[in-house]
Amino acid sequence: MMKLGEYQELYCVKRVDFGVYLSEEKTSDERVLLPIKQVPPDVRIGEKIRVFLYRDSKDRLIATTNEPKLAIGGLAPLAVREVGKIGAFLDWGLEKDLFLPFKQMVGRVKPKDEILVTLYIDKSGRLCASMRGLYELLEKDSPYQKGDTVEGRVYEFSDNFGAFVAVDDRYSARIASSEDHSFLRIGDVISAKVTEVKPDGKLDLTLREKAYIQMGADAEKLLELLESYGGVLPFTEKAEPDVISRETGLSKAAFKRAVGRLYRERKITLDGGVIRSK
Repeated sequence: MMKLGEYQELYCVKRVDFGVYLSEEKTSDERVLLPIKQVPPDVRIGEKIRVFLYRDSKDRLIATTNEPKLAIGGLAPLAVREVGKIGAFLDWGLEKDLFLPFKQMVGRVKPKDEILVTLYIDKSGRLCASMRGLYELLEKDSPYQKGDTVEGRVYEFSDNFGAFVAVDDRYSARIASSEDHSFLRIGDVISAKVTEVKPDGKLDLTLREKAYIQMGADAEKLLELLESYGGVLPFTEKAEPDVISRETGLSKAAFKRAVGRLYRERKITLDGGVIRSK
């Protein structure tokens, strides 16, 4: 049986003006066309050709010697060409764009985004892209260690777990929900530091610098937040961690360090359970 969305070696069984027909067996009636512009110049009847099978714009099964960026069982970052009424169309290296249905998206996409997707066959027998199920496909045996700086692509968000990242578009990683990642979008490529390698091989990442470096940026952020509150923040470092994280995007420890710095610099006062800017 010919396998849609996969590479196969098929026999050249018949030559026609517009290409050659290929088959799994030399005498099989199940055949697929390899268009003339794809046919190797020296191929002979009875020889095998390595091809990829997909459906053309008229939904006909067709072979190509071109290599798409994504096959069944894999994942790859593909560029969004356009977004239509029922989904998006992605560039996967073939003449026909790859369709990404809305129901297979985990977030909004726009043209020129480069998003990580996998390939599946839908109920009508067409090849489509999906942004779902990537977590299970990512590898967990990365060469990275705690303290390493890595590059990864954001592929999903979770209110409970944070931002999921594919390091090198290959390895499973996560930025914890306690760290502010509200400025990230799906498809963003980030540079981050490995804070922990889990027993199962997954990576924990942080976008934050070491505390003594990051503290200045956090202090500036807190001053801006105070200004947006009219100079009075209605809670202090004694507030619950979830309140601090929700309102400031900082962990409780980072918030306390920023408050301490601003207090020492006499830029704020702490009085009556509130923080005031001077």
